[in-house]
Amino acid sequence: MTKSAEKPGVQADSLYGRKPVFAVAPMIDWTDRHCRFLHRQISRHALLYTEMVVADAIIHGPRDRLLGHDVSEHPVALQLGGSDPDKLAEAVRIAEAYDYDEINLNVGCPSDRVQSGTFGACLMLTPETVAACIAAMKAVSKAPVTVKCRIGVDEQEPEQALPELITRVLDAGADAIWIHARKAWLKGLSPKENREIPPLDYDIVYRMKQRWPDVFIGINGGIQTLDQAEAHLAHVDGVMLGRAAYQNAAILADVDHRFHGEPSVEPDWTDLRDRMMAYTERHIANGGRLQHVARHMVGLFTGLPGARRYRQILSTDANKPGAGPEVIAAAFAAVDFMGQSERVSA
Repeated sequence: MTKSAEKPGVQADSLYGRKPVFAVAPMIDWTDRHCRFLHRQISRHALLYTEMVVADAIIHGPRDRLLGHDVSEHPVALQLGGSDPDKLAEAVRIAEAYDYDEINLNVGCPSDRVQSGTFGACLMLTPETVAACIAAMKAVSKAPVTVKCRIGVDEQEPEQALPELITRVLDAGADAIWIHARKAWLKGLSPKENREIPPLDYDIVYRMKQRWPDVFIGINGGIQTLDQAEAHLAHVDGVMLGRAAYQNAAILADVDHRFHGEPSVEPDWTDLRDRMMAYTERHIANGGRLQHVARHMVGLFTGLPGARRYRQILSTDANKPGAGPEVIAAAFAAVDFMGQSERVSA
C-alpha cells in the first residue's frame, strides 16, 4: 500500500489536533482487517485499531498479511507489542510502507502470551523501558506515536505508577495517552477476568487529564453506550469502546453525528449489505472464505426484530463449503429494520 492524499476521515497530521476522538479499541482475534472494513462502512470518522502485532512477527513474518489493510480503513492505527526499542523501531520502519495514521504501543494487555514476552501490561512495572521504546519509535515514525496502558498492575499504587509512566513517555515524545481505567492483575486472573473483575476507576484518568491539560488523554474500559462515551468527554479528550462496539457495531452509526458534527441521517443498511457483499466477493476471489468476514457481522443488529434469525444464518450458512455473498443477503432479509434508529443508537 502506498501513501494517498485521498484518505477518508481524519488525516494523520490532525489525528490528535481535533477533539474529541472516538475510537474502537484494539482487540486480539477481533479487530482484523475485515472487522475494520465493516466498522468503517458504518462510521467515517471513528479511529480504528489493528489487533496487537508483535514487533518480531513484523520483522520476520508475512508482512502483507500482518500489516495490509484497505485504504478505506483510514484513520487506522497500528498497535505494536514488544519491549525491545531496536525491534520496535525496525517494526515501525517496515510499517511505514503501509501508511498507518498512528503507531500505538501496547502497555495494557495482560494475556499469558504477552507476559511470557515481557511486554504488554507487565511493562507498567518498568516505565523506563516504555520510555526507551517510545523514544526509539518516535525517532523513525512519521505518524503520531501513542501509548495504551492500564492504571497499574498487581500491587502497584496507581496514583504513583500511572503518573510516573505518563511523565516518562511524554518526556520520550509520546503524542497521546490512552488509559484503560482498570488495574491488570498478572497473577491470579485470566485475560477475560482482567476485563471484568478489577474495579473501574475513571476518576484517576480524569485527574491525569487535569494534571496534563495540554496532553491528549483518552479513556477506555467498561464503556457500553454512546451516552456514556459523551459523558466521559466532559473530562478527557477521547473515548474508546471495545466489546460494546464489536458486539453491536450498529451503535457506530451515530458516532459521526454525535462526535464529529456530521448531519444526523438514518443508516442505509441496504447499502451496507451491498458493500459487504462486494467486499466479501473480492475476498473469496482472492482465496478467502465468507466466514472470515461474516464472523464480525454476527452481532450487528442486536435488539432488532429478526436479529436472532440473522445470527443463525450468518453463524451456520457462512461456514458451509462454497458459501458466498448470498448468505449475507439472506441474513439481512431476516431483519425488521422498523424503529432501527431508536434501537441501534443506545
